[in-house]
Amino acid sequence: MNKQDIYQEVTGLLVKLFELSAEQITPQSRLYEDLDLDSIDAVDMVVHLQKRTGKKIKPEDFKAVRTVQDVVDAVERLQNGS
Repeated sequence: MNKQDIYQEVTGLLVKLFELSAEQITPQSRLYEDLDLDSIDAVDMVVHLQKRTGKKIKPEDFKAVRTVQDVVDAVERLQNGS
């Protein structure tokens, strides 16, 4: 998956799991402040991304994630093995 595919996947997950509208979601959207997610929501998202990518996501990789773009970047790094 390229960055655009990952972004679409993350956006789709946010819409499906948290009943957000796609219009609310931009790369700069802050997960907690703008999209009103909490830490349990973030864990749910990580679990779904792990299933989708088939890779284990380490908690420390997601500690610094604050925006939708941060999630996309973290998934891309995971896919590239770094």
